Amino acid sequence: MKLTEKQILALKRKRGEENLSIKELAKQVGVSRWTISRIIKSQPNLSSTTIEKVKDWLIDQYTTIK
Repeated sequence: MKLTEKQILALKRKRGEENLSIKELAKQVGVSRWTISRIIKSQPNLSSTTIEKVKDWLIDQYTTIK
């Protein structure tokens, strides 16, 4: 499994919009900062659990009314 380029772009965009550090973003998503760094650099080989956490976080970010 892989994240799509659009999903990676959405993750980067939310990080920028909310001015989050890699560490803060990792904490919100529920993965390590090393994993977030790898995702942002578009490096593959992510576990299915990690991919699901990122997808779930993105869905929550774009569907939750603030």
